Amino acid sequence: MSVFRQFLLGLSLCLPFWVQAAGVAVGQAAPAVRLPDLSGAGEISLESLRGKVVYVDFWASWCGPCRVSFPVLDQLRGELGPKGFEVLAINVDEVESDAGQFLSEVPVNFLVVRDAEGVAPQTFGILGMPTGYLIDRQGMVREIHQGFRKSDGDKLRSTIVALLGE
Repeated sequence: MSVFRQFLLGLSLCLPFWVQAAGVAVGQAAPAVRLPDLSGAGEISLESLRGKVVYVDFWASWCGPCRVSFPVLDQLRGELGPKGFEVLAINVDEVESDAGQFLSEVPVNFLVVRDAEGVAPQTFGILGMPTGYLIDRQGMVREIHQGFRKSDGDKLRSTIVALLGE
């Protein structure tokens, strides 16, 4: 990722949370996403996950909180996946090997795609890394989560379980 782009994303983390990004909001349909799988197995679309509760997670290799969120998201996916929960992690690194290095250090068993052009983050309107969008079985955004702390996992789990019960 270019230094300038990293600076802009880092600066956006400092913006007040009341600043709204131009993009998707809670209660709106999630934008269409179709991106290459980082494993090289083809493309994955958000539409192909319709019928599941999906956590769309925007991340980058240089993002410290992403190192915290990945193990938590992987645990949630392992526990709740059989009930219809999926994680779709969208990497925005410009250099693919940076994402690969991150995943070798923090391995996960959920879907990981790559958007080096940054189209999906712009469409969603993210303000910083990580930003997650919890999407219900009908494809509607139900919650937006900016940043990540280990303690966020319990609240996220409760919200996912509630959506799985709808």
